[in-house]
Amino acid sequence: MKKVLIHQTALLFTCSMLLVACARSGSNDANNPTGVANAIPIGIAFAQTSNVALLGQEGTDGVKIAEKYFNNKGGINGRPIKLVYQDTGGDEVGAINAFQTLISKDKVVGIVGPTLSQQAFSANPLAERNQVPVIGASNTAKGIPEIGDYVARVSSSVAVVAPYSVKAALKQNPQIKRVAVFYAQNDAFNKSETEIFQKTVTNLGLDLVTVQKFQTTDTDFQAQASDAINLKPDLVIISGLAVDGGNLVKQLRELGYKGIIVGGNGFNTSHIFSVCRALCDGVIVAQAYSPIYASEINTAFRKAYLEQYQREPPQVSAQAFTALQVYVEALQSLDKKSNINKLKLPQLRAELNKELLTKKFQTPLGEITFTPVGDVIQKEFYVAQLKMEPNGVKGKFSFLSIK
Repeated sequence: MKKVLIHQTALLFTCSMLLVACARSGSNDANNPTGVANAIPIGIAFAQTSNVALLGQEGTDGVKIAEKYFNNKGGINGRPIKLVYQDTGGDEVGAINAFQTLISKDKVVGIVGPTLSQQAFSANPLAERNQVPVIGASNTAKGIPEIGDYVARVSSSVAVVAPYSVKAALKQNPQIKRVAVFYAQNDAFNKSETEIFQKTVTNLGLDLVTVQKFQTTDTDFQAQASDAINLKPDLVIISGLAVDGGNLVKQLRELGYKGIIVGGNGFNTSHIFSVCRALCDGVIVAQAYSPIYASEINTAFRKAYLEQYQREPPQVSAQAFTALQVYVEALQSLDKKSNINKLKLPQLRAELNKELLTKKFQTPLGEITFTPVGDVIQKEFYVAQLKMEPNGVKGKFSFLSIK
């Protein structure tokens, strides 16, 4: 009896090992291009560290909501998606390293990111060379989609969005004539954005009295702010990120500037409230997203975001959600045509890229499509004004009429 038990135990052990081996072999089968049993990996390349981490966190918040939402609805025709995260940090090297890992090691089918336009100009060519789709969720600088055939974005160009905020400022104060402009000269997006702002100022017949430069890493803006205030501007326009831009707003107000301030796309984050606090009040920002936009998917997104984070979803979170939605719906569509389980990874990436560029998507941003080069076509835009609570700690984006 003892020998029989030993023989049976050995047989069961051998069978178990064979099953494990088969399972491992199956996970890397040529018919399973992702290399992951069942789940389809999509890369997320956002800043988790550095002075850009606040913006990167908002992108991460958005894709996490999207992952749960679409997997609960069945994923890719019954197959779930799996997000694979890599930290880009705040510089170009970090973005390149994150892309390299996602492409070569993690074998993702596509990437959402990076956080900054400056990073996109360095990292996106790597994805282009490897023919891996990239969708930017917060890259608005001029020239991003033109990097290559595999580069797209759901974040509308600054050339489209920025002028709305200047026109809103003029609507509040038609007497504006003198304008001071500030911008972060070490950031590609802010350099691109300030060109649009300056062109808008000129086209509207306003006087551009000074252009002041700074770095995104700066904390002391006393000299630039004083120089601008001495020229008595009616309007100040700032192209910067949340921390540096918020500190500049604070120091302008502390030095006595009382006119309207317009912030660029880098101000589109609730994290700015904790930087300039009560002095944020009144800043005007153009946006590509509104939480109160009436649609089924935006209602679902907003509800899930409020439940998860106890605050209204910001623009970058909505754009990140949208980027992942584009991948999911393009994969669903492609699967019905070609059965993606039978496509090898290079072919899946190529076919996915073609599919997403030809579809129409109903997103939290509204209806979007893509141009042939991968730039987003969006119908709805908004302008918000920062409204701080009396304690100066919490605030909100209060939407203005721009019709």
